[in-house]
Amino acid sequence: RMVFHEITKQAIQAALEHPRALDERLVRAQETRRILDRLVGYTISPILWKKIAYGLSAGRVQSSALKAIVDRERARIAFKTSGYWDITAELEAQTGVCQAKLVSIGAQRIATGKDFDETTGQLKTDSKVALVDEIRAESVSVEVKTNPWTVTEVTEKPVVRRPPPPFITSTLQQEANRKLGLSSKETMRIAQTLYEHGYITYMRTDSVALSADAIAATRRMVSERFGAEFVPASPRYYTSSTKGAEEAHEAIRPSLALIPPPQIDLSGAERNVYELIWMRTLASQMTDSQQLQMSVLFQVASYTFQTTGLKIVF
Repeated sequence: RMVFHEITKQAIQAALEHPRALDERLVRAQETRRILDRLVGYTISPILWKKIAYGLSAGRVQSSALKAIVDRERARIAFKTSGYWDITAELEAQTGVCQAKLVSIGAQRIATGKDFDETTGQLKTDSKVALVDEIRAESVSVEVKTNPWTVTEVTEKPVVRRPPPPFITSTLQQEANRKLGLSSKETMRIAQTLYEHGYITYMRTDSVALSADAIAATRRMVSERFGAEFVPASPRYYTSSTKGAEEAHEAIRPSLALIPPPQIDLSGAERNVYELIWMRTLASQMTDSQQLQMSVLFQVASYTFQTTGLKIVF
Protein backbone atom coordinates (compact mmCIF):
# COMPACT_ATOMS: atom_id res chain seq x y z
CA ARG A 1 0.00 0.00 0.00
CA MET A 2 3.02 2.28 0.46
CA VAL A 3 4.84 3.22 -2.74
CA PHE A 4 8.18 5.07 -2.92
CA HIS A 5 10.99 4.94 -5.50
CA GLU A 6 13.79 6.59 -3.53
CA ILE A 7 14.97 5.97 0.02
CA THR A 8 14.75 9.52 1.31
CA LYS A 9 12.87 10.90 4.31
CA GLN A 10 10.69 13.08 2.08
CA ALA A 11 9.66 10.18 -0.21
CA ILE A 12 8.84 7.79 2.66
CA GLN A 13 6.80 10.43 4.53
CA ALA A 14 4.83 11.15 1.34
CA ALA A 15 4.14 7.41 0.91
CA LEU A 16 2.93 7.15 4.52
CA GLU A 17 0.58 10.08 4.05
CA HIS A 18 -0.83 8.77 0.75
CA PRO A 19 -1.32 4.98 0.96
CA ARG A 20 -3.11 3.40 -1.99
CA ALA A 21 -5.35 0.42 -2.64
CA LEU A 22 -3.62 -2.84 -3.50
CA ASP A 23 -2.83 -3.15 -7.21
CA GLU A 24 -4.20 -6.58 -8.12
CA ARG A 25 -2.15 -6.60 -11.34
CA LEU A 26 1.05 -6.47 -9.33
CA VAL A 27 -0.23 -9.21 -7.03
CA ARG A 28 -0.98 -11.47 -10.01
CA ALA A 29 2.40 -10.66 -11.56
CA GLN A 30 4.15 -11.74 -8.34
CA GLU A 31 2.12 -14.95 -8.21
CA THR A 32 2.98 -15.68 -11.84
CA ARG A 33 6.69 -15.24 -11.12
CA ARG A 34 6.37 -17.66 -8.19
CA ILE A 35 4.65 -20.23 -10.42
CA LEU A 36 7.39 -19.87 -13.06
CA ASP A 37 10.04 -20.40 -10.39
CA ARG A 38 8.36 -23.63 -9.31
CA LEU A 39 7.77 -24.91 -12.84
CA VAL A 40 11.26 -24.06 -14.12
CA GLY A 41 13.63 -23.60 -11.21
CA TYR A 42 12.46 -26.53 -9.09
CA THR A 43 13.13 -28.94 -11.97
CA ILE A 44 16.40 -27.48 -13.28
CA SER A 45 18.14 -26.83 -9.94
CA PRO A 46 18.55 -30.56 -9.05
CA ILE A 47 20.21 -31.10 -12.44
CA LEU A 48 22.71 -28.32 -11.68
CA TRP A 49 23.42 -29.91 -8.28
CA LYS A 50 24.22 -33.26 -9.90
CA LYS A 51 26.13 -32.03 -12.97
CA ILE A 52 27.93 -28.88 -11.78
CA ALA A 53 27.91 -28.07 -8.06
CA TYR A 54 25.51 -28.38 -5.14
CA GLY A 55 23.76 -25.21 -4.01
CA LEU A 56 23.38 -23.53 -7.42
CA SER A 57 19.93 -22.20 -8.22
CA ALA A 58 18.06 -21.97 -11.49
CA GLY A 59 14.87 -19.99 -12.00
CA ARG A 60 13.06 -17.87 -14.53
CA VAL A 61 16.04 -15.49 -14.80
CA GLN A 62 18.96 -17.91 -14.57
CA SER A 63 17.42 -20.36 -17.07
CA SER A 64 17.06 -17.76 -19.83
CA ALA A 65 20.54 -16.41 -19.01
CA LEU A 66 21.94 -19.96 -19.33
CA LYS A 67 20.32 -20.29 -22.76
CA ALA A 68 21.90 -17.00 -23.87
CA ILE A 69 25.32 -18.24 -22.71
CA VAL A 70 24.88 -21.56 -24.57
CA ASP A 71 23.80 -19.76 -27.77
CA ARG A 72 26.81 -17.45 -27.49
CA GLU A 73 29.17 -20.38 -26.94
CA ARG A 74 27.82 -22.17 -30.02
CA ALA A 75 28.37 -19.01 -32.08
CA ARG A 76 31.91 -18.76 -30.67
CA ILE A 77 32.66 -22.37 -31.68
CA ALA A 78 31.42 -21.70 -35.23
CA PHE A 79 33.48 -18.50 -35.51
CA LYS A 80 36.55 -18.47 -37.80
CA THR A 81 39.37 -16.06 -37.01
CA SER A 82 40.69 -13.59 -39.57
CA GLY A 83 43.60 -11.20 -39.39
CA TYR A 84 44.20 -7.63 -40.49
CA TRP A 85 47.04 -5.21 -39.82
CA ASP A 86 47.13 -1.58 -38.74
CA ILE A 87 49.95 0.79 -39.68
CA THR A 88 50.81 3.66 -37.38
CA ALA A 89 53.49 6.26 -38.11
CA GLU A 90 55.25 8.27 -35.45
CA LEU A 91 55.78 11.79 -36.79
CA GLU A 92 58.12 14.37 -35.35
CA ALA A 93 57.27 18.07 -35.65
CA GLN A 94 58.71 21.25 -34.16
CA THR A 95 56.19 21.17 -31.30
CA GLY A 96 56.54 17.48 -30.45
CA VAL A 97 55.66 13.96 -31.58
CA CYS A 98 52.29 12.65 -32.80
CA GLN A 99 51.02 9.38 -34.19
CA ALA A 100 49.13 9.03 -37.49
CA LYS A 101 47.24 5.95 -38.62
CA LEU A 102 46.92 4.66 -42.20
CA VAL A 103 43.28 5.17 -43.25
CA SER A 104 43.28 4.59 -47.02
CA ILE A 105 45.34 3.37 -49.97
CA GLY A 106 44.37 5.33 -53.06
CA ALA A 107 40.57 5.51 -53.03
CA GLN A 108 40.16 2.37 -50.88
CA ARG A 109 39.58 2.57 -47.15
CA ILE A 110 41.66 0.27 -44.92
CA ALA A 111 39.77 -2.71 -43.47
CA THR A 112 39.02 -2.55 -39.75
CA GLY A 113 37.16 -4.82 -37.34
CA LYS A 114 33.73 -3.55 -38.40
CA ASP A 115 34.31 -4.86 -41.95
CA PHE A 116 34.32 -8.49 -40.79
CA ASP A 117 31.20 -10.62 -40.31
CA GLU A 118 30.43 -11.11 -36.61
CA THR A 119 29.34 -14.73 -37.03
CA THR A 120 31.79 -16.13 -39.59
CA GLY A 121 34.83 -13.93 -39.00
CA GLN A 122 35.24 -13.45 -42.76
CA LEU A 123 35.51 -10.13 -44.59
CA LYS A 124 32.02 -8.96 -45.60
CA THR A 125 31.34 -9.60 -49.27
CA ASP A 126 30.04 -6.08 -49.89
CA SER A 127 33.04 -4.39 -48.24
CA LYS A 128 35.05 -2.47 -50.83
CA VAL A 129 38.08 -2.06 -48.60
CA ALA A 130 41.80 -2.78 -48.79
CA LEU A 131 42.82 -5.67 -46.54
CA VAL A 132 46.35 -5.20 -45.21
CA ASP A 133 48.20 -8.38 -44.23
CA GLU A 134 51.67 -8.71 -42.70
CA ILE A 135 53.54 -8.76 -46.03
CA ARG A 136 51.73 -5.66 -47.32
CA ALA A 137 52.20 -3.87 -44.01
CA GLU A 138 55.94 -4.43 -44.21
CA SER A 139 56.16 -3.09 -47.77
CA VAL A 140 54.03 -0.02 -46.94
CA SER A 141 56.18 0.78 -43.90
CA VAL A 142 59.33 0.71 -46.08
CA GLU A 143 57.76 2.82 -48.87
CA VAL A 144 56.42 5.62 -46.66
CA LYS A 145 59.83 6.12 -45.03
CA THR A 146 61.44 7.02 -48.37
CA ASN A 147 58.74 9.40 -49.68
CA PRO A 148 57.92 12.99 -48.66
CA TRP A 149 54.96 13.62 -46.35
CA THR A 150 52.47 16.43 -47.04
CA VAL A 151 49.75 17.86 -44.83
CA THR A 152 46.70 17.90 -47.12
CA GLU A 153 43.87 18.85 -44.78
CA VAL A 154 43.39 20.31 -41.31
CA THR A 155 39.89 20.47 -39.83
CA GLU A 156 38.72 21.81 -36.48
CA LYS A 157 35.27 21.19 -35.08
CA PRO A 158 33.79 22.43 -31.79
CA VAL A 159 32.10 19.67 -29.80
CA VAL A 160 29.74 19.90 -26.83
CA ARG A 161 29.82 16.88 -24.54
CA ARG A 162 27.11 16.31 -21.96
CA PRO A 163 28.00 14.56 -18.71
CA PRO A 164 27.00 10.89 -18.43
CA PRO A 165 23.99 9.98 -16.25
CA PRO A 166 24.46 8.74 -12.67
CA PHE A 167 25.38 5.10 -12.16
CA ILE A 168 23.03 2.15 -12.38
CA THR A 169 24.14 -1.37 -11.45
CA SER A 170 25.52 -2.31 -14.88
CA THR A 171 27.34 0.98 -15.59
CA LEU A 172 28.95 0.94 -12.12
CA GLN A 173 30.26 -2.57 -12.78
CA GLN A 174 31.58 -1.54 -16.20
CA GLU A 175 33.37 1.59 -14.97
CA ALA A 176 34.82 -0.18 -11.91
CA ASN A 177 36.20 -2.86 -14.22
CA ARG A 178 37.56 -0.37 -16.76
CA LYS A 179 39.08 2.13 -14.32
CA LEU A 180 39.80 0.03 -11.22
CA GLY A 181 40.20 -3.48 -12.65
CA LEU A 182 37.50 -4.90 -10.35
CA SER A 183 35.27 -7.84 -11.27
CA SER A 184 31.48 -7.43 -11.20
CA LYS A 185 31.28 -9.63 -8.11
CA GLU A 186 33.93 -7.61 -6.27
CA THR A 187 32.29 -4.31 -7.24
CA MET A 188 28.90 -5.44 -5.90
CA ARG A 189 30.47 -6.72 -2.68
CA ILE A 190 32.11 -3.33 -2.09
CA ALA A 191 28.93 -1.45 -3.05
CA GLN A 192 26.94 -3.63 -0.60
CA THR A 193 29.35 -2.65 2.18
CA LEU A 194 29.12 1.05 1.28
CA TYR A 195 25.31 0.80 1.28
CA GLU A 196 25.17 -0.98 4.63
CA HIS A 197 27.31 1.76 6.19
CA GLY A 198 25.04 4.48 4.78
CA TYR A 199 27.57 5.94 2.37
CA ILE A 200 25.59 5.29 -0.85
CA THR A 201 22.03 4.52 -1.92
CA TYR A 202 20.83 1.04 -2.89
CA MET A 203 23.17 -0.46 -5.47
CA ARG A 204 20.79 -2.71 -7.44
CA THR A 205 18.86 -0.37 -9.72
CA ASP A 206 17.98 0.23 -13.36
CA SER A 207 17.04 3.88 -12.84
CA VAL A 208 19.26 6.88 -13.67
CA ALA A 209 16.88 9.28 -11.92
CA LEU A 210 17.95 11.26 -8.84
CA SER A 211 15.63 12.49 -6.11
CA ALA A 212 14.88 16.22 -5.86
CA ASP A 213 16.84 16.37 -2.58
CA ALA A 214 19.87 14.70 -4.19
CA ILE A 215 19.83 17.04 -7.20
CA ALA A 216 19.67 20.11 -4.94
CA ALA A 217 22.50 18.83 -2.70
CA THR A 218 24.67 17.93 -5.72
CA ARG A 219 24.22 21.32 -7.40
CA ARG A 220 25.07 23.03 -4.11
CA MET A 221 28.24 20.91 -3.73
CA VAL A 222 29.35 21.64 -7.32
CA SER A 223 28.87 25.38 -6.82
CA GLU A 224 30.80 25.38 -3.52
CA ARG A 225 33.74 23.29 -4.76
CA PHE A 226 34.14 24.44 -8.37
CA GLY A 227 32.24 27.70 -8.82
CA ALA A 228 28.86 28.87 -10.10
CA GLU A 229 29.95 28.68 -13.76
CA PHE A 230 30.10 24.88 -13.45
CA VAL A 231 26.42 24.61 -12.49
CA PRO A 232 23.87 24.69 -15.36
CA ALA A 233 21.00 27.17 -15.14
CA SER A 234 18.45 24.40 -14.61
CA PRO A 235 18.84 20.96 -12.99
CA ARG A 236 19.55 17.94 -15.20
CA TYR A 237 16.94 15.19 -15.17
CA TYR A 238 17.79 11.75 -16.54
CA THR A 239 15.43 9.01 -17.66
CA SER A 240 16.21 5.40 -18.56
CA SER A 241 16.26 4.55 -22.26
CA THR A 242 16.10 0.79 -21.61
CA LYS A 243 12.64 -0.57 -22.37
CA GLY A 244 11.14 -2.47 -19.47
CA ALA A 245 13.70 -1.30 -16.89
CA GLU A 246 12.54 -1.94 -13.30
CA GLU A 247 12.92 1.54 -11.84
CA ALA A 248 12.06 0.72 -8.24
CA HIS A 249 15.02 2.70 -6.86
CA GLU A 250 16.82 5.90 -7.81
CA ALA A 251 20.33 5.88 -9.29
CA ILE A 252 23.40 4.88 -7.28
CA ARG A 253 24.68 8.02 -5.55
CA PRO A 254 26.33 9.08 -2.28
CA SER A 255 24.06 9.78 0.68
CA LEU A 256 22.68 13.31 0.89
CA ALA A 257 25.69 14.42 2.97
CA LEU A 258 27.82 13.98 -0.21
CA ILE A 259 30.96 13.52 1.89
CA PRO A 260 34.06 14.13 -0.31
CA PRO A 261 36.28 11.02 -0.64
CA PRO A 262 39.30 12.52 1.26
CA GLN A 263 37.05 13.16 4.29
CA ILE A 264 35.52 9.68 4.50
CA ASP A 265 36.84 6.83 6.65
CA LEU A 266 37.57 4.44 3.79
CA SER A 267 40.66 2.99 2.15
CA GLY A 268 41.71 0.76 -0.74
CA ALA A 269 39.09 -0.49 -3.19
CA GLU A 270 36.19 0.78 -1.04
CA ARG A 271 37.57 4.33 -1.19
CA ASN A 272 38.09 4.02 -4.97
CA VAL A 273 34.55 2.78 -5.67
CA TYR A 274 33.05 5.48 -3.45
CA GLU A 275 35.13 8.13 -5.25
CA LEU A 276 33.92 6.78 -8.61
CA ILE A 277 30.27 7.12 -7.50
CA TRP A 278 30.86 10.54 -5.92
CA MET A 279 32.57 11.96 -9.03
CA ARG A 280 29.95 10.53 -11.42
CA THR A 281 27.11 12.02 -9.33
CA LEU A 282 28.68 15.48 -9.23
CA ALA A 283 29.52 15.37 -12.94
CA SER A 284 25.91 14.52 -13.80
CA GLN A 285 24.81 17.95 -12.54
CA MET A 286 27.62 19.99 -14.10
CA THR A 287 27.81 22.22 -17.17
CA ASP A 288 28.51 20.72 -20.60
CA SER A 289 32.15 20.27 -21.59
CA GLN A 290 33.27 22.47 -24.50
CA GLN A 291 35.88 20.71 -26.65
CA LEU A 292 37.72 21.35 -29.90
CA GLN A 293 38.35 18.32 -32.13
CA MET A 294 41.17 18.53 -34.67
CA SER A 295 41.85 16.15 -37.56
CA VAL A 296 44.96 16.26 -39.79
CA LEU A 297 45.37 14.27 -43.02
CA PHE A 298 48.83 13.43 -44.41
CA GLN A 299 49.55 12.21 -47.94
CA VAL A 300 52.61 10.12 -48.73
CA ALA A 301 52.71 8.44 -52.18
CA SER A 302 49.26 6.79 -52.55
CA TYR A 303 48.77 6.42 -48.80
CA THR A 304 46.64 8.65 -46.56
CA PHE A 305 47.38 8.85 -42.84
CA GLN A 306 45.23 10.59 -40.24
CA THR A 307 45.82 11.87 -36.74
CA THR A 308 43.23 13.36 -34.42
CA GLY A 309 43.48 15.47 -31.29
CA LEU A 310 41.19 16.94 -28.67
CA LYS A 311 41.49 20.21 -26.75
CA ILE A 312 39.39 20.99 -23.69
CA VAL A 313 38.08 24.56 -23.99
CA PHE A 314 35.86 24.41 -20.86
